[in-house]
Amino acid sequence: MIPHVTDEIKRRILACAQQQTVEITLVEIGGTVGDIESQPFLEAIRQFRHERPSDCLNIHLTYIPYLHAAGELKTKPTQHSIQTLRGIGIIPDFILCRSENDLPEEIKDKISLFCSVPKESVIDIVDVSDSIYEVPIHIHRQELDQKLSAKLQLPIQKANLSSWTSMLEKKQHPKGSLTVGVVGKYVQHRDAYKSVYEALEHAAIAHQVTLNIRPFDSENIVDHHSVEEIIGGCDGYLVPGGFGERGWIGKILTAKYCREKQVPYFGLCLGMQVLCVEFARHVLHLPDANSTEMDPNTAHPIISLLSEQRGLKNLGGTMRLGAYTCDLEPDTLAAKAYGSIKISERHRHRYEFNNAYKELVQKKGLILSGWLRDGQLVEIVEIKDHPWMLGVQFHPEFTSKPTHPHPLFKEFVGAMLTKNISYAHSRT
Repeated sequence: MIPHVTDEIKRRILACAQQQTVEITLVEIGGTVGDIESQPFLEAIRQFRHERPSDCLNIHLTYIPYLHAAGELKTKPTQHSIQTLRGIGIIPDFILCRSENDLPEEIKDKISLFCSVPKESVIDIVDVSDSIYEVPIHIHRQELDQKLSAKLQLPIQKANLSSWTSMLEKKQHPKGSLTVGVVGKYVQHRDAYKSVYEALEHAAIAHQVTLNIRPFDSENIVDHHSVEEIIGGCDGYLVPGGFGERGWIGKILTAKYCREKQVPYFGLCLGMQVLCVEFARHVLHLPDANSTEMDPNTAHPIISLLSEQRGLKNLGGTMRLGAYTCDLEPDTLAAKAYGSIKISERHRHRYEFNNAYKELVQKKGLILSGWLRDGQLVEIVEIKDHPWMLGVQFHPEFTSKPTHPHPLFKEFVGAMLTKNISYAHSRT
């Protein structure tokens, strides 16, 4: 079992490296040294380094706890994890030390001595007070980039971090604030929507505003009378992806609230399907409209599996995964955001918009602004005569970056900012 697993892991690592055009490929192996689940991955690392010693190095991330009662940093956990790694044949080239405070020189000396790495290869990663995006600057000051290049015998070039420092400057000096409501069913677990929250943060930085994220459990929204009371007061609302019918009604009522109140709305994957079902129920007056995921026997399956739609073949199994090309309709919110009419985005879903309802929804004001190749499948929908109400079948949050926010997230935050300014003006 183990040889097969390690060979597959090595194959994936090599494939990842070959697909990159940059000089260094980083492969992160999560988990904790010593866990039984990590053994195949650690063995793959050992073999990979053995087979390619000249162009591979190992970086070990560890934690240096600070005992407030004793007033000292403890290196024993780090020494123990390095000893375990060495016992299975992995020797770290660098040790990155997470800690609450800067590591004193004597602590670095101790780690260097007992873990058998040069002192200059012991890098401290101190907890930052404002933003995790300060960490790369802190690491750069310790010249980790140059040390990595030297170790791999790569040309050493001066890093240009001007765009990163400019991004940090905007974040640290906001000119306003906004509040966005995220309506989902996993909101009690912040990491469940981590990529969505980060993409929102990227867009807020681009507009130089502070973004306050208010999570709302969609299960608590049970009728239209409770919507305003529960989620009211935000500048915009985002409904993220997900599966299953739990909290489904609350998401639909959120979309209805945004459509009727002219509040910016952004639907991701399931959030786009929510937009379509809400439109069918309350604009097309089809109260039984639904997704067949929620009701397999619905009379109006505006969202359904491809196998349930006539004339369409399934695209590679039961789930559409990976990147697909999307054609955008000109003069739409989507085309304006991207500045192009052809894009590529990543997908992870099973259910699609049912083309049987295409002409009907278009007549009533639902703009089908993005299409999978040759108009087979709907990728993006928008509400006509609305400031900004848009849903996408894909996951744009996966490709957003701090210095290059995803265009749809950037436009969504821009729409919230416009609403916020207009509201402020109407109050004066």
